Amino acid sequence: MSLHPENPVIVALDYADAAQALAFVDQLEPGRCQLKVGKELFTRSGPAIVETLTKKGFNVFLDLKFHDIPNTTAQAVLAAADCGAWMVNVHASGGRPMMEESVKRLRDNGHNTLLIAVTVLTSMNEQQLKETGVNYSLREQVLHLASLTEQSGLDGVVCSAQEALMLREVLPLDFKLVTPGIRPSFAEKGDQMRIVTPAQALKDGSDYLVIGRPITKAEDPMQALALIEAEIRAARS
Repeated sequence: MSLHPENPVIVALDYADAAQALAFVDQLEPGRCQLKVGKELFTRSGPAIVETLTKKGFNVFLDLKFHDIPNTTAQAVLAAADCGAWMVNVHASGGRPMMEESVKRLRDNGHNTLLIAVTVLTSMNEQQLKETGVNYSLREQVLHLASLTEQSGLDGVVCSAQEALMLREVLPLDFKLVTPGIRPSFAEKGDQMRIVTPAQALKDGSDYLVIGRPITKAEDPMQALALIEAEIRAARS
């Protein structure tokens, strides 16, 4: 079994600006979830949004998916850690030197920020992957990139929960699996193609569950979170 964290939910703050995001966050309790800041919110609001959320007591996953030459990526990862990010990610397809240098830069500067890598985007299917020139099947590519990530010294990967069981069978228990595309039983599918429920994701070995609209679009976000927590408790019982 995976060593699941006590509070595995990461709420995706998919908002256009800081005012909207903070108005929503004020309805949440820091001890019950982490927060994810993505490209749009960060581009519009800058590092200040991470610093503000951290001061409110939240762990912040800065989801910018860095992918560049090793030095540039490593410096971007370091900048994310400097502004208070609890977790940050890169694209595993950037290669071993890029990932290893990013890990080294964090540790050399005394940061314990979690560094994870994206394998295959959860919006992609087999045909779309082939169109990028990858000849592996989707599952083979995910396994290949996740193994490369672990060998490069990172803390985990972002992957579909549908691949979590496969990865958990071959990767160390302390290697974290962060899974978007999570939809509780009461929520709509949305635009994610490879999705599962919170209970199934945890059963299959996911450590952190990225959940957006089922919470952010709910009339009562804390009630939606409570329903998700009930599913999680049931999975752990």
